[in-house]
Amino acid sequence: MATFLYRMGRAAFGRRRLVVLLWAVLLGVAGAAAAKAPAAGDDGTSFMPGIEAQRAFDLIGERFPGSDADGASARVVFLAPGGEKVTAGEHRAAVDAFVADAGDGPRVAGAVSPFDADAVSKDASTAYATVTYKVGSADLTDADRSALEAAVDEARDSGLRVEVGGNALASQPAAGGAAEAVGIGLAAVVLLITFGSLAAAGLPLLTAAVGVGISICAILALGSALGLSMTTGTLASMLGLAVGIDYALFVVSRYREERERGHAAREAAGLAVGTAGSAVVFAGLTVVIALAGLSVVGVPMLTKMGLCAAGAVVVAVLVALTLVPALLAMWPEAVLSRTARRAGSRTAGGRTTSERTAAVRTTGEHTTDERTTDERRAGAADNGGFRWARFVLRRPVAVLLACVAGLGVLALPAADLQLGMPGDEAKPVTTTERRAYDALADGFGPGFNGPLTIVADVRDAADPRAAVTAIASRIEGTDGVVSLSPPQFNGAGDTALFSAVPATAPNDEHTKELVQTIRAERPGLEDETRAVFEVTGSTAMNIDVAQALQDALVPYLAVVVLLSLLLLMLVFRSVLVPVKAAFGFLLSVLASLGAVVAVFQWGWGAGLLGVEQTGPIMSLMPVFLVGIVFGLAMDYEVFLVSRMREAYVHGERPAQAVVGGFRHSARVVVAAAVIMIAVFSGFVGSGESMIKTIGFGLAVAVLFDAFVVRMALVPAVLALLGDRAWWLPRPLDRLLPRVDIEGTGLAGRSAPVPAPAGGDTRPQEPART
Repeated sequence: MATFLYRMGRAAFGRRRLVVLLWAVLLGVAGAAAAKAPAAGDDGTSFMPGIEAQRAFDLIGERFPGSDADGASARVVFLAPGGEKVTAGEHRAAVDAFVADAGDGPRVAGAVSPFDADAVSKDASTAYATVTYKVGSADLTDADRSALEAAVDEARDSGLRVEVGGNALASQPAAGGAAEAVGIGLAAVVLLITFGSLAAAGLPLLTAAVGVGISICAILALGSALGLSMTTGTLASMLGLAVGIDYALFVVSRYREERERGHAAREAAGLAVGTAGSAVVFAGLTVVIALAGLSVVGVPMLTKMGLCAAGAVVVAVLVALTLVPALLAMWPEAVLSRTARRAGSRTAGGRTTSERTAAVRTTGEHTTDERTTDERRAGAADNGGFRWARFVLRRPVAVLLACVAGLGVLALPAADLQLGMPGDEAKPVTTTERRAYDALADGFGPGFNGPLTIVADVRDAADPRAAVTAIASRIEGTDGVVSLSPPQFNGAGDTALFSAVPATAPNDEHTKELVQTIRAERPGLEDETRAVFEVTGSTAMNIDVAQALQDALVPYLAVVVLLSLLLLMLVFRSVLVPVKAAFGFLLSVLASLGAVVAVFQWGWGAGLLGVEQTGPIMSLMPVFLVGIVFGLAMDYEVFLVSRMREAYVHGERPAQAVVGGFRHSARVVVAAAVIMIAVFSGFVGSGESMIKTIGFGLAVAVLFDAFVVRMALVPAVLALLGDRAWWLPRPLDRLLPRVDIEGTGLAGRSAPVPAPAGGDTRPQEPART
């Protein structure tokens, strides 16, 4: 593996123009295909096949043709000024005028007056009109929205307070705006501080952008054929950017290190791709396995998201192995630190730096750095990573206990994790959707915003209408049901629909219990009436989806961890190192979920983050968190521990190997983690609760995994295990194929640097194979 990648790196370096041209052409072709591709429509796939709410929803579409459940709608709420009533003469006239204006549009299916639909509160202070459209919200034109907004403004001018709910005018979530831009800017600053070079700082950002651009354009180009969309590509864009920066960062860092050791530019690029590139390949493969594992959740959309994200990771790996060394060939000296460039400006063999650079580009010759050994090692043996590793190795038990206890305490709130799908109630009070939600809850009760839809299949009933009446009566008498709408039959008379309004809000636990109670009454009613009924609607759908995802989270974690154990066992040829990696990952994920629950569900410190409404955590959030954090965690694990493994197989003792791994890798791992924390923290500035939750969860997860698990728990465990950390049973040793991720096959190509006088003269063991 290392030898093959070494040759690939040298080839990309030598044919830099061709490689850059190929990637540019690929980006251009993908962009052109995306621009010309038709927009992806609904492929007809159920969101989560098998759950009751989805089955009932599909039955409604089958038995009530023409009832476009996917059409956009707007619920316009009218509130009379203090003490007045909307039924008063001039207010009623304003509402009637609105209904007439809003219903006059080519795409409007209908506008229902509150006075005709009994949609006026008991005190007559609040009323609402429903405007439905023939097309979905994504297909509404600017003219459609402008017409509705004009009608709303006219009603407001009459003296009424008017708020609009529904999806017709719903504001689209913003990723983070200025805060996100600040996060990306901070990432650039971190890269600049880490590398001390504008070229080196910009190269990982540039290559990550190229990889993400190709991936997203490919998703858009294939969207119509494969039923993909920008929502499907959300995970691909976030994870592609994250690992793209990391992978390029690792290769560039290793290139600079090889140049410090005296290698010529082309040789250093080959060695960087052969060693760091090997870690990138296996880190990427581990992430691909985790993303492909999303298929076990049983949600078609998540399966597509996982596969798209896996494709983005593959592209990021290929970019790191080919485009990065090609760009390094174009700026072989510019990516070095200022100190290295000054030191390298000395003549070598009577030639200037520019002459030697030209020779490297044309012949790839191996030059020798004329700096003394002390100059090359200055600042390396006693850097921050070295000092931190020595600190941990002196007190491994205390560090290990502190890490486990600290993360364990932070994980405790995760036991109370409640999943749901936050709606308008979670939006800022500055939005009209949130104000409309609150007005309806105040005027009609908290459960009004989340009615339950009951669909009764009475094909086998002797008396269909009597059966529906019996079902409706039993449900209406259930504790927690406030009101029931009259049943509506389809044209064939074999299916009926009616709604039940709960006494509690959609995301309230009592509403979930009410749904379970109604379903528990079904066996007796079905025996009595020979009719089948199911509960659906947005509230029931969210409850069922949340429960299904919560049930699937543990199997998903199990699949991901087991498959990653096998792959890491192959990479490190150890049993305990993969177990330690998986244990640390689980600790960081549970701790981050605990932090999310504490802030967004319990409300601890919610005001500091601008969280206006606490409640259940978005159903998909834990899956997103596991997929993205697993990718980043394996990046840090493979890159950090592979350097320790490399030192160990080359003859260093276990403690020396740990310190050596930190001396070379700690700075770049810290930089990669800080970059990701900065980028994810930018999403916390979003006004959307869902985006804010995802950003916070990812930021704290990277913080816990990189700085607590990888930088503290890992060296403590390896220090306690010693040689046992690299133990592998003989049967497994014979069974597992040997993969040279440590660069053993490249050992002969390295220019040895003698130990400095007075330096570390402790004897080393012979190289292990």
